[in-house]
Amino acid sequence: MKHLILSALLALGLASCSKDETPSKDQDNVTVDYHQTATTQFVQSGDTKYAYRVLGNKEGTPLVMISPLGGTMDDWDPALTNGLAQKYKVIIFDNQGVASSTGKTPSTIADMAKGAVAFIKAMGYTKVNLMGFSMGAFITQQIVLTEPALVNKIVLTGVGPKGSEGLSSLPDILAGGAGLSPLESYLYFGFTTSTTSRDAGKLSFERTLKRTVNRDSTLSNESSVAQLTAVLAWAQPYPNALKELEAVTQPTLILQGEKDRPVPVINAINISQHIPNARLVVYPDAAHAALFQLPAEFTKEIADFLN
Repeated sequence: MKHLILSALLALGLASCSKDETPSKDQDNVTVDYHQTATTQFVQSGDTKYAYRVLGNKEGTPLVMISPLGGTMDDWDPALTNGLAQKYKVIIFDNQGVASSTGKTPSTIADMAKGAVAFIKAMGYTKVNLMGFSMGAFITQQIVLTEPALVNKIVLTGVGPKGSEGLSSLPDILAGGAGLSPLESYLYFGFTTSTTSRDAGKLSFERTLKRTVNRDSTLSNESSVAQLTAVLAWAQPYPNALKELEAVTQPTLILQGEKDRPVPVINAINISQHIPNARLVVYPDAAHAALFQLPAEFTKEIADFLN
């Protein structure tokens, strides 16, 4: 069980850490590496103390990023977060019981969504943009269905609805990656077999190691098991999932790798056809970690969308 959980964290909790090379006009062409330097702060809601970081100092509606399975604040690729933080206030955080946050990690997506909402409200926000990756995209869907007034715009990647096609095959995918090194597992689950994709994956993997001071805590075994339980429950058949998404009125941007293994692209296509105000972008030579393979492309798409 422990081996499967660790493999699953590599499968869906793909991320990294590096400087963004894009110059910032607001900083006299000197890029601010928010991801590396942002301090970890805490906010209390109920019995939970949520750990978070604010990247960027822009005004306006913040972009709250919701992590994937196994992901912590240091598991977002700074090539993406720094790029977005040049234009928007970006908030990354650990949900209940995850890494540096206290409390107990829920074992359902619905309860994880409640935790994320509690965090957002504790921060004093009444309207936010949401970006969810993989499990984070599942949580984002739940939030917009249960707390629609809180959400301005939505970005989804590595996404599928409840009962996602192919997601129930996750144990078989995990078995296929058994015994691989951490780097090879990262490439196997998140990238395609092409040289271009693999090379980008190697760079992304290296970036995750670059923040060495005040790194986030790792997930406990209890939290890991709860998250995996929630994802596998989300994979169970749910005939009304797409019908429910027809009630979503917020502008929605869906970015998906065409060769996503854990959450096949058909799921993103289905969602885009049922959320009335949705736009879908599919990247041909990209997989589950398309956002880390193509951070510049993702940053531009998201920035244009939020504008």
